[in-house]
Amino acid sequence: MADFIAAPLKKPTEVDIVKPLKNLISASYSTADKPEDYSDAINELSKIRSNAVWRVFEKYESSLEVIYGYYDQLSALEAKIPAHEVQIPFKWKDAFDKGTIFGGRISLTVSSLSYEKVCVLFNIAALQSAVASSQSLVSDEGLKLAAKLFQQSAGIFNYLKAHIMLAIQQDPTPDLNPDTLAALSAVMLAQAQEMFAQKAIHDSMKPAVIAKLCAQCEELYSEALKALQKEQLKPLWEREWIPLVAGKQAAFHGLTEYFQGLVAHENKAIGEEISRLEKAVELLKSAQQRSGNASLFEELCNKATRALNDAKKDNDFIYHERIPDYKNLPAVSKAPIAKALPLPPRFSQNFKDLFENLVPVTVHQAMAAYEVRKSEIINGEVSKLRDATNMLNSILASLNLPAALEESQSGGLPQSLVEKSNAVVGAGGINALDNQIKELPELLQRNRDILDEAERLLKQEQEQDDQLRERFKTWSRTPSVKLTEAFRANLAKYREIINNAVQADLVVRKKFESHEAGIRLLSEGASAMESAVPSASSTGVNSSGAAFCRLKQLMEDVEAIKAERTVVESELKSATIDMKSTFLSALAQDGAINETAISMESLGRAFGPLQQQVKDSLQRQERLVAEVQTQHSQFISERSASGGASAQREQMLMNLAAAHDAYMELQSNLREGAKFYNDLTQLLVAFQNKISDFCFARKTEVNELLENIANEKPAEDSEIKKTAPPRPPPPTTSPASTPSSQPGPSSAGTGTLPYPAYPVGMPLPYGASNTMPYPSYVPPPMPQSYNPYAGAPGVPYPQQGENNEAPVLPTDNPGQPCSKHGGDRTPAAPDCTVS
Repeated sequence: MADFIAAPLKKPTEVDIVKPLKNLISASYSTADKPEDYSDAINELSKIRSNAVWRVFEKYESSLEVIYGYYDQLSALEAKIPAHEVQIPFKWKDAFDKGTIFGGRISLTVSSLSYEKVCVLFNIAALQSAVASSQSLVSDEGLKLAAKLFQQSAGIFNYLKAHIMLAIQQDPTPDLNPDTLAALSAVMLAQAQEMFAQKAIHDSMKPAVIAKLCAQCEELYSEALKALQKEQLKPLWEREWIPLVAGKQAAFHGLTEYFQGLVAHENKAIGEEISRLEKAVELLKSAQQRSGNASLFEELCNKATRALNDAKKDNDFIYHERIPDYKNLPAVSKAPIAKALPLPPRFSQNFKDLFENLVPVTVHQAMAAYEVRKSEIINGEVSKLRDATNMLNSILASLNLPAALEESQSGGLPQSLVEKSNAVVGAGGINALDNQIKELPELLQRNRDILDEAERLLKQEQEQDDQLRERFKTWSRTPSVKLTEAFRANLAKYREIINNAVQADLVVRKKFESHEAGIRLLSEGASAMESAVPSASSTGVNSSGAAFCRLKQLMEDVEAIKAERTVVESELKSATIDMKSTFLSALAQDGAINETAISMESLGRAFGPLQQQVKDSLQRQERLVAEVQTQHSQFISERSASGGASAQREQMLMNLAAAHDAYMELQSNLREGAKFYNDLTQLLVAFQNKISDFCFARKTEVNELLENIANEKPAEDSEIKKTAPPRPPPPTTSPASTPSSQPGPSSAGTGTLPYPAYPVGMPLPYGASNTMPYPSYVPPPMPQSYNPYAGAPGVPYPQQGENNEAPVLPTDNPGQPCSKHGGDRTPAAPDCTVS
């Protein structure tokens, strides 16, 4: 059996993939309303990895199916989670580095799923070459399997050559150098062609066919020899590789001439036969000398020698033909049968996706974009309703309605004011509001502390990198300042968000202080108000008057509109569409998702009728307000003629009504403001953990680089040991993320902190460029319920522009009318400022 070259295997290291994958999937790919537990799938993947990366060293055929299964799982997972989002420090050693008795020294650590895939793919090709090399060449099954595996191995090495730099974005280990991979691919392709030639010889095919196959084989081995003999690659190969390839190149050239000589014999071209056989014997003997293997194609060499002797004897006694110069003989045509096979969609025959329920990244991206548009519609329509209701309340309060009507009827404290007082008392009164306001500084400080810690980690990592770069002039890894640009940009965005929230808190406190007296009086109940409010000087107008009756009916219409708006707002917020199934169906049918068209169509069906209801409600309010103002003027005239309430009493009743509205608005704002701070804590904890993972991966890389430097420069060992940081422990979750130290949002319902329902506003992670060995981190968006103080004077929250410069902080709370576009703030007028 002929000798063959099998590529060596890359050596893996143990790494924990369970915790990082759990954190990533639970944080970014699950929703609070539909959480899915992938713990079993992740644990199973960890077992498959351990089995796949270590079992290959047994070099059994069964190991191929195991490593095939692991690679297929990685490919399926990468289609659903971008490779650069997986912050696991995968470390693989160089396949050609023999190192010392303690193991290889050259290694590379990259925190990317793409790097893990590349290394596993390299080992698949290496194992395929090892299994192919062990096949028997005297059986059809062995030859077919060897040819198939060598072609697949050649295809994998060729694929890696084209994709390795894109996958890891830094200098690879020598085994993954594109030139190394090109040489290995050339060798495997030549050996695959050899299998076809061996099969033809084994099956005793026509000499012309065998000659063509051998001619192609000789050409492929010639190309492989050139690739192996590159100066920078020679130190990598085993000592016998280049001699073996050189020997086979000569041997197949000799076999080409031998079988072409048999063709000449069949054609009675004795002179050509002798010339070719002489060259064949010469080349076959040269091949044995080059390879250092005297048995290389020994049987065929003997056959060629006997055929040459017989041909010479026949020519001497019978034909007496002139022997042509070999250089003048026509070249033998080639039959290129072997090809570098492309990567199959699946290597494994019985593949079962462990993460089948995890939606593909394209679907996840489409769903995130859909949620952005959905939130824009919901927040826009809710904002219209709340702004209109606020305006209606302010108009009625300025007219002292409906209190003026009740006062005209009874002459005492208006019943509506008594009900407002009862509502304030029932909600906890001024003490509850005051306590909510006092909670905000504590929630704010917690978020500031988390952000400060994240900033400290980045600063510490950069300082260490700068020190090592200054200490070792040949320090080659990418500077921290380049890798952390996105981290720092988003840190600044979070700072801006917190600073704007502080300003909103101040506006709320001022609003509270301006209405504090009225809220305090409402909190003391009806009897206290009765004593504080000046008594009426008259019972007012006749309750049977036309203006009085019409105003009373209009107040009933006002309450009806408010009740309708409550229902519409509830329907807007509760509207749900199964977009996951819709996008998956589109992906299956068309192979791509036109998420804009699908989203707009679905949103139109779901929200079109509700948007029309909002429009109708606003138009009804315009007509209602106009009529209320007309009837109120007539009502005031009638009351003035009969002697109405004093101006002081009138003003106080208006102030109390305004205080009630302010109380309800502040209570809602503070409740949602507290939820915002709690949701923001979750996002900041995730942000801090991302930075912690990044710093851990960088520290791991530092240790690897320092170990390599120490091995290369033993004299500086002691100096390096002083410089090297201690090997870092795996990153741990920030204490701020634990249930005991962080109250969850009101929607949680459990002790843990569910990741906020994805996302509106912050830049989406799918478009993040992977131009560095570490990904540009893109934080999750702000919670949908944010901006509780929308419309507060002087506190415009940042809006997301076309290039995702700043996060969107959606408005879903009542605000002030816009000074630029009138009463409504809509998505069509993003530049509105509050008046």
